[in-house]
Amino acid sequence: MRILITGNMGYVGAAVVRELRQRLPTAELIGFDNAYFAHCLTAAARLPEASLNIQYFGDLRDFPASLLDGVDAVIHLAAVSNDPMGNRFEEVTEEINFRASVRLAELAVSRGVGHFAFASSCSVYGAAGTSARTVIDEVNPLTAYARSKIATESALAALPRGNTIATSLRFATACGMSDRLRLDLVLNDFVACAIANGEITVLSDGTPWRPLIDVQDMAIALRWAITRSSGNGGPFLVVNVGCDSWNFQVKDLAEAVAAAVPGTKVQINDRAPPDKRSYRVDFGLFKSLAPRHVPSRALSDSIHALKAGLVSMAFKDRDFRNSNYMRLKALEQHIATGRILPTLRWNARGNT
Repeated sequence: MRILITGNMGYVGAAVVRELRQRLPTAELIGFDNAYFAHCLTAAARLPEASLNIQYFGDLRDFPASLLDGVDAVIHLAAVSNDPMGNRFEEVTEEINFRASVRLAELAVSRGVGHFAFASSCSVYGAAGTSARTVIDEVNPLTAYARSKIATESALAALPRGNTIATSLRFATACGMSDRLRLDLVLNDFVACAIANGEITVLSDGTPWRPLIDVQDMAIALRWAITRSSGNGGPFLVVNVGCDSWNFQVKDLAEAVAAAVPGTKVQINDRAPPDKRSYRVDFGLFKSLAPRHVPSRALSDSIHALKAGLVSMAFKDRDFRNSNYMRLKALEQHIATGRILPTLRWNARGNT
């Protein structure tokens, strides 16, 4: 089996490469990434890309169709990957997350790729109240990132797909340890706060709902998506990916982390303006379609893995919210030094 993974050098990509190499040891794994965050390694004893057969570098907006020749499955992770980056680079987010993603899908179909797995997001539900949302419920995307995901889903649904089995996985909010750890994710942020500062500062009033999923469980779901039959969900499937028991209010996540890191105080900003992004999600469809691939980790497992990873790194950065652990900060540093342009294209004449 020949598998192309876009965005393989990111937070989720490192886990996906490991999962595929372990569970599909004879597969030919091909990476494609623009390497914005190649330098953001964390507690990695081995370069994640060493598990690939080949690594290509490039911008998704210029994706070479020839790389799809002979490919059996595409796992499409590459994206401007969260709300802060989407808000800062709104036009680029549309170019990469939507237009380039649809072109990639079109190329995959034209080259006879058997499976196309698209990493979407439960953030498309936006302000959704307290009822758990299913894929047939109305979406309410509040950010450029969320709008780009639902736009791509809609385009995939309308695309003549031939024999390609396409799966749009609406993932819960990612968390957990990775060889390229991000701390601009709610649970990861809280664990870093506890380790570095002994205090968790919740920037909202703590009441918004968030579904979570460990990055390792995301990788397992993606493996399922590129191996499922059309009889299991149809030739085009949109599915929420996560676990019903992993719907949490933000304040409860903070308390869980504090319990795992003794001595940690929790500071909640009761005067913060309300965070409109609040949604609970129903994951029943995924459980029915992929019962052997549902998330198996407990919240405590993810917290302890993050804690162990940060301790092994001797992590003590009290100002980590202004560091490369935050993906927007990493991009801004690239721009400030001239390495990339405001269009998020590498500057051939930039500083090194």
